[in-house]
Amino acid sequence: MITRREMLIASGGVFVAGGMFAPRASVAAENDKQLIFHTTSPNNGEPELANLVQSWITPLKHFYVRSHAPNPVINPDDYQLKIEGMVRRPSSLSLKNLARFKNRSTVATLTCAGNRRAEYNAEGKVSGVQWQSGAIGNATWKGIAIADVLKEAEVLPEAKHIWFEGLDEIEKGGGIIPFGGSIPISKAMIDSGPGAPLLAHTMNEAPLTPDHGFPLRTLVPGYIGARSVKWLGKIVVSDRPSPNHYVATAYKLVKNSDPIEWAESGPIYRFPINAAICTPQANSKLATGEIDLTGYVLPTGRAGSTVDKVLVSADQGKTWSKADLVGQESEFCWRLWNAKVKVTSNTRRLMVRALDTSGGFMPYRVPWNSKGYLQNSWYKLPVEVS
Repeated sequence: MITRREMLIASGGVFVAGGMFAPRASVAAENDKQLIFHTTSPNNGEPELANLVQSWITPLKHFYVRSHAPNPVINPDDYQLKIEGMVRRPSSLSLKNLARFKNRSTVATLTCAGNRRAEYNAEGKVSGVQWQSGAIGNATWKGIAIADVLKEAEVLPEAKHIWFEGLDEIEKGGGIIPFGGSIPISKAMIDSGPGAPLLAHTMNEAPLTPDHGFPLRTLVPGYIGARSVKWLGKIVVSDRPSPNHYVATAYKLVKNSDPIEWAESGPIYRFPINAAICTPQANSKLATGEIDLTGYVLPTGRAGSTVDKVLVSADQGKTWSKADLVGQESEFCWRLWNAKVKVTSNTRRLMVRALDTSGGFMPYRVPWNSKGYLQNSWYKLPVEVS
């Protein structure tokens, strides 16, 4: 476990009256030239796509930020993680208590379920942060296996789900609620390998910043980012999914807000395969001839799934050429890719689609849903060729 001093240094915190630790209010101020912020209260920003694919490991300055409320101010001396519910040994663990658990490290890609959401607006307006294609990033994470903490708490045999609750305060329905997540216990009890969910305290070899969940967050490889809850305050072991709004109502695929449809739709867990073109930029003016393309591809979040192939086209899908994959290959991680295509005066858009080893593929079209989740149709980039 990292030391408290390291946390202070990395998160830019300062001491104020009474010894209270106050992390800097936001990463937005110092990174305003690195991320495009759709909102700043709370912070929701994504990088320029050309910056996003500069390296396999996404630096903090290019890593998207997704929040539902302002960052909570947390004093690390007072921090407690509560473990309760269907366990024989409920507890409240300080950072010092948590330091006795073994640290583990993994590389995993986080992506928002709403990545590429703005594309749905061509068919019908969708609500939520209007993400383009940058709500994704790949990082090295260090922390404690959630399974290790649950084993010590002695989970009861009838338990089936693990709830996570953050320390943020979200105004909802006339009241205040925390952001919450929930995962099946079978996923939570994976205790080793790249798929093991973590109580993460470190991101890219530095303590978490306030925007990324200081001092502790969950990291659930293969699942949408909403299941990796920031500013973690409580773990509840249960025999059912969490009743929290962000499990029971939000982050579901629905056509409308009909109560029956909400009830019939299950929570989104695993992310599907997805890919994007990052250079050139949309609506670029290109000369005829061969051009270079770069982008990312993320295979389905299923254990053992890796990228099979990435295909690009400059003639409306009549012909496809295979892109070259670059960077490391690892479960639950993206790959970067580059390709060359020939554009002509008839080229109106560049397209990419991909397949993975688990049978995942990007369809031509994804059915519209009111929340704009899981957009992973063929990526179509408009360009002008002269």
